Amino acid sequence: MPHTPDVDAIRSQFPSLERGTVLLENAGGSQVPRYVADAIRDHLLNDYVQLGAGYPASDRATATVERAHRFMDRFVNGQGIGRVILGSSCTSLMHVLAHSISRTIRPGDEVVVCEQGHEANIGCWLELERHGAVIRWWKADPKTGSLDLENLRSVLSERTRIVAFPHVSNLLGEIVDVQTATAMVHAAGGRVVVDGVAYAPHRAIDVRAWDVDFYAWSTYKVYGPHMGGLFARHDAIAELEGPNHFFIPKDEIPYKFELGGVSHEGCAGLCALPRLLAFLAGDERPAAADAETCDFEVVRRAFDAMASLEAPVQKRLLERLRAHDSVKIIGPESADIGVRVSTVSMVHTSLDPRRIVEIARSAGFGIRHGHMYAHRLCERMGIDIDPGVVRISPVHYNTVSEVDRLCDVLEESLSH
Repeated sequence: MPHTPDVDAIRSQFPSLERGTVLLENAGGSQVPRYVADAIRDHLLNDYVQLGAGYPASDRATATVERAHRFMDRFVNGQGIGRVILGSSCTSLMHVLAHSISRTIRPGDEVVVCEQGHEANIGCWLELERHGAVIRWWKADPKTGSLDLENLRSVLSERTRIVAFPHVSNLLGEIVDVQTATAMVHAAGGRVVVDGVAYAPHRAIDVRAWDVDFYAWSTYKVYGPHMGGLFARHDAIAELEGPNHFFIPKDEIPYKFELGGVSHEGCAGLCALPRLLAFLAGDERPAAADAETCDFEVVRRAFDAMASLEAPVQKRLLERLRAHDSVKIIGPESADIGVRVSTVSMVHTSLDPRRIVEIARSAGFGIRHGHMYAHRLCERMGIDIDPGVVRISPVHYNTVSEVDRLCDVLEESLSH
């Protein structure tokens, strides 16, 4: 059984949770524990200088950025098999990667994009058509939005170069079998680019077990600063040349792909994240809470604890919504944590999503409506782009009580 820490003890580490609004839109960005914010502040006040200059503050700043990269390598279980590239967002990193791959595209090379995906992992690949790539689509089921691995198999060929798909749809919350999909793509001779943004706040990323080539996520949705991460396997990134300045060597990874460098203060925040992971894992060793020594086993146990905390919240939310005949869940109705994460979208047969969000907001709850950048999936499923769906997305620090209070507020409106 995973260690399950007391949720009140967890919440006490997140000051923003006590500021009034009940934050249930974590799929758009999670909160940060106090010590992540403190680390960013301390860096800005003490070591806010350029790297590599040789004086003490610069040495400390350089060490912080390097330490953050090494920790991120271990965070995704990628130490020794690849590197994590950091950037301002997942979207920007996907564009950097697509630009680098575009230089290697030959006419007729096939790029498979996924209809279920966030636009960050679609639009940048469609641009490769200009370089001679042939775009093929891994289509979603028009009724459920789900993906079929046999449909993926049907669009693979000996010309497949890249297959870009989500680990979890940030609209549906449904978990895709990344390991099986990756094995299928590799058998066809292609490489995978997985968008893990909607998966990463809920489960441990294990790039080693899944054998993925590229895997992206947003650190600001995983209790850290506003940055993005992109794991790149050594052999996959060796085929490419990053877009950073010409005098930076091709094999200087990750810097060759980090245009203008990374956020130094963001790296300081990432270095404080192991304190949260160690607490969630129930590991009191100082090494577990240190970015230089926190290992993947601590990360795995921390996310196991998060999943155990989310399970009853997810179950209650789905139960309360399913109790209304006029509500349709967009995504799996199952509360099984092996099937979905706690990102739940829904529509009402008559009530506009904007009105539902307005009712919630007036009662002090933060949820949202829209297409959630899954624009093409909404079109495929016949969902109006505007107003889209209502999305409620708790994480491990949210409670069953918060879900019940929200559903109580919405009860009368959803019953019509």
